[in-house]
Amino acid sequence: MESVKSPVPVNSTPTGVQASRGPDRLDESEVSAAPAPIESPVIQSRYGRTPARKRRDRRTLWGLGGIFVLVLGAWVLWTGLDGASTQIEARDIGHTIIDEHSVSVTFEVALPVNRTASCAVQALNESYSVVGWKIIDLPPSTLYNRSFTEVLRTTDLSNTGLIYQCWLT
Repeated sequence: MESVKSPVPVNSTPTGVQASRGPDRLDESEVSAAPAPIESPVIQSRYGRTPARKRRDRRTLWGLGGIFVLVLGAWVLWTGLDGASTQIEARDIGHTIIDEHSVSVTFEVALPVNRTASCAVQALNESYSVVGWKIIDLPPSTLYNRSFTEVLRTTDLSNTGLIYQCWLT
């Protein structure tokens, strides 16, 4: 069999790498670093890495960040400092079924002093269908917590009576 001669000598080392002292000893300080990437303006512009592009990207990020801060600040002002969002709390106290066509509902409302409000009171039957409904106007008062009792007329025998919702008027 005929041997083929290689154009590269057997004991040659790659360009930029020094030969080691032995096959089992490789000193990392003897191996040079890989060549640096080409940083020419032609290569940079080919892949969109121009100084103008970097400035434009930076301006875009700052602009988006500024818009985010403005929207967040507006939301905080709208939700936290809005004085018109006064809370009303309504709580059921109890109910009494008077007869087949009426129920008495007792409830408590906490609302700001000297403010008027309206409340919707409802009566439900055993299948949770609304069989009675009434909107009650609450007059202003110097008390924060007030109790009310209302009688609702129903279309069928009710199982319960309760407060549905209250709102400022």
